[in-house]
Amino acid sequence: MSLSESSSVLGSAPAAPGPDPSDDRDASMPRLETLISHLVAAKRSLSSINHVWRANEIVTAARSTLEESVVVSARTGFLRRGLNNQLRLLYNVRTEVEEVSLRGRSEFAGVLKSLDTADARLRKTLDLLRDTIVHASFRPQDEEPRSLHDFVEERGVEELHAALKYAIDRTSAAQGELDSSNASFDEELGSIKEALGNYRAATKLASSRPSASSSSSTSASNSSLPSLTSMPSMLHSLEMHAQEMANLLESLVRHFDLCVTAVKHTEGGGAAARSITGDMPAGMHVSGRGPNIEEGINANLNAPLDPLSDFEYQEMVNVLIKDAAEAEDVVMEIQDRIAEMESVLEHVTTQRDTFLSVYNATTSVFNHISSLASARLPGYIAQAHNFTRIWSEEHERIEVGLLELSDLNSLYDGFLDAYDGLILEVSRRRHVRHRVEKVLRDCRHKLDQLYEEDVNARETFRVEQGDYLPSDIWPGIGREPMRIEFQRISGGNLKGIAAQPDDQQGLPTPEFEESKQPAPASQATGDGEIIPELPKDVVEQTLARVRAKMRLAP
Repeated sequence: MSLSESSSVLGSAPAAPGPDPSDDRDASMPRLETLISHLVAAKRSLSSINHVWRANEIVTAARSTLEESVVVSARTGFLRRGLNNQLRLLYNVRTEVEEVSLRGRSEFAGVLKSLDTADARLRKTLDLLRDTIVHASFRPQDEEPRSLHDFVEERGVEELHAALKYAIDRTSAAQGELDSSNASFDEELGSIKEALGNYRAATKLASSRPSASSSSSTSASNSSLPSLTSMPSMLHSLEMHAQEMANLLESLVRHFDLCVTAVKHTEGGGAAARSITGDMPAGMHVSGRGPNIEEGINANLNAPLDPLSDFEYQEMVNVLIKDAAEAEDVVMEIQDRIAEMESVLEHVTTQRDTFLSVYNATTSVFNHISSLASARLPGYIAQAHNFTRIWSEEHERIEVGLLELSDLNSLYDGFLDAYDGLILEVSRRRHVRHRVEKVLRDCRHKLDQLYEEDVNARETFRVEQGDYLPSDIWPGIGREPMRIEFQRISGGNLKGIAAQPDDQQGLPTPEFEESKQPAPASQATGDGEIIPELPKDVVEQTLARVRAKMRLAP
C-alpha cells in the first residue's frame, strides 16, 4: 500500500471488535523509541514544503515568462514585417544616389577629357604662333624679331580658362561633397549591416536550440524565431508537477499527523510529541494551497485524545510503519519533480531570453534605420539633388566653353593659314611685278627702237628734201617725234577693306600692326607699293605646308 493509500486508514471508521489482544500487546507493539524515530523522520520530510513553495514560484514565474514571451514575439514579428520593406527602400535610395554619383562622375570625366583635348589643341596652335617668326621683310628694319603670337590678344583665352576653371572647381567640390555624403551613408549602412549580423546570429542561435517538447529543431538557415507552441505544454507540465507535489506533501502531512497520534497514544509519548513538534520550521505553509500546517499540527497536539481500542491502535501502527517505509520515496519524488520543474523553468526562461535577444537585435536594426531615415537620410538625398543641380548648371557652361575653345583654335589656326597664304600672296605679287617689269622693259625697248627709227627717218628726210621746201609750208616738219613715258600710280585699298566689320565680337583676333616707318630701299617701288623680298626656301616651305594641309583636309 502506498503512502497516499495508507492515509485513508487514519480517517476510516474503527474496525469491528475482535478478540482482545491485551495479553499480547506488550510483545507485539513497537517501542516508543521506534515511534519517536518515525515521528522525527516524518517531521524531517515536511521540509519538502520548501520544494512545494518553490514549485508554486516556478509556476508563477513560468506563467509570467510565457506572457512576456508572447508579447515580445508579437512585437518582434511586427517589427520584422516592416524591416524588409524599410531595408529594401533604404538600399534602393543608396543605389539611386550612387547612380547619380557614377553618372555625374562619368559625364564629368568625359567633359574634362574633351576640355583637355580642346585645350591641348589650342595650346599647340598658340605654340605654333609663338614658334612662327614673322619674316623680317614684312617688318621695319630696326624692329626686333616678332612671332605671330605677338600680334594676337590672349586676354580672352585667359578669361575663358578662368571661367572653365571655376566651373570645374565648383563641380569637383560638389562631387567631393557627394562622395563624402555617400561615404557617410555607407558607414550608416555598415552599422545597419552589423546590427543585421547580430540579428541573424541571434535568430540562428534561437532556431538551432531544440524545443523542450520536441526532439526536432528548426534549421538555422531559416533564421526563424523559436515556436511558442511548446511553452503552453511546458507550463501545463509545471502545473501538473506542482499539483502532484502538493498532493504528495499533503500525504506527508497526514503521515506526520498519524505519527503524532501514535506517539500520543503510546504511554509516555505525549511529552515527547510536544517536544518534537514544538520547534516546527518557519514557513510551514503552502500559499493558497491547503490549511496552514503548523496550525493543524498545533490543533492536533492540543486536541483531546480519542479513545482507541487495541485493535485500532494496532491497525494505526501497522499503517504508520508501512507509510514510514515509503515516506522517503515520496520525498525523493518531490525532489525529482522540483528538479524537473527547475529544468523546465530554465528552458522556458532560456526561450524567453532567446525571444528577448532576437527582439533586442530587431529593435537595434529598427532603431538604426529609424534614426537614419528621420535624421540623416534626407540630407544624403538632398546632397545628390544638389550635385545634380550644380552639375547641370556647370555642364552647360563647360559645353559653351568647349565651343569657344574650338572657335579660338579655329581662329588662331586660320591665322597660321592666313600667314602662309600671305607668304604665297607676296610671292605671287612679286612674280606679277616681275612680269609687269618685263613687259615694261620690252615695251620700252620697242618704243625706243621706233623712236630711233623715226628720228633717223626724219633726219634723212630733212637732209634730202629740206632745202627744197619752204620753212613755212608746215611748221611741224622740223619737230622730233613724240616720246612716251610710263607713270606709276599708287594703288588704293581694295573694295570692302575699309568697311569690313569685326565679326569676332570680343574674341581675341590676330591683328597686324601697320608700320609707320618707310620700307627698305630694296623693297620700295616707284608707285609706293611695298612687296617684301622673301627667300625662295621660305616660299617653298610654306607651299609644302599648304599642300600637306590640303591633303589632310576631309
